[in-house]
Amino acid sequence: MPEYRDGSAALRPKPAADVDTGPGVVRELLAEQHPDLSGRELEFAGDGWDNAVYRLGEELAVRLPRRANAHSLLLNELRWLPFLAPRLPLPVPGALWQGRPSAGYPYHWAIVPWFEGVSAASVPALGRDAYAVDLARFLRALHVPAPADAPFNPVRGVPLATRDEAVRGRLGSGLLPDAAALEAIWDDSLAATKHAGPALWLHGDLHPHNLLVDSSFTGARITAVIDFGDLTAGDPASDLAAAWLHFHPAREGPVPPGAGRRFLLHAGGLGSGPGLGTALRGADGDAAAGGPAA
Repeated sequence: MPEYRDGSAALRPKPAADVDTGPGVVRELLAEQHPDLSGRELEFAGDGWDNAVYRLGEELAVRLPRRANAHSLLLNELRWLPFLAPRLPLPVPGALWQGRPSAGYPYHWAIVPWFEGVSAASVPALGRDAYAVDLARFLRALHVPAPADAPFNPVRGVPLATRDEAVRGRLGSGLLPDAAALEAIWDDSLAATKHAGPALWLHGDLHPHNLLVDSSFTGARITAVIDFGDLTAGDPASDLAAAWLHFHPAREGPVPPGAGRRFLLHAGGLGSGPGLGTALRGADGDAAAGGPAA
């Protein structure tokens, strides 16, 4: 289940899988489509909201969607990561082999590099501060103008006004503390300066679970940035929300001039996340962490 930075539970549980992603299915897919790899040891590594992941031998991983909504997200990765990966200063899971739907499994799937490391979400915020500069360099390299056919995401990188109806619905749900104060912040933020310039490439889901780190380092060091399923183009404030999700409240990384209130609202998750009440109490160190997606 998603958690806030203070460890409390968020409101939305992980969606149920709509397809079998067990080891028997993976073995059949490998034997049918990549028999040269099928003899390697297969070990379940975990699953998130969207994908199940298996370690394949020492150097590879099998990643396969566990529900229909995740299939198009994987297709985005298959299409665009080979283009983006050489331009980025940190490893990303570009597919080494692609898998097709079969009689026993209805979606595309991928064989990607296995990256050593643990989820950054398992490291205290003070330890994550050590990788702030490396994450900033990664985002600087990623945040360049995207082509017109870049994937569109209706809740990531979009103008805040497009989320007005959804936000007011949540504020009026009775489930959130301090709803009146949050609505005042929302009203103020709708008047913030909008993103100017072209739509930039965005990761779309820089939750700490989507960074792998070497926690044996003095402070955490990023070993890979994963899960590009929400890859899209738009306002970089959406990705810059990572500062609120990853770092200790005393740090929270650099926020570019002009991002201001757009950054705060994207960071708080009002546009897309479930726990906006806690999220916006950033001064109390309770920014929402969202949910992991393998």
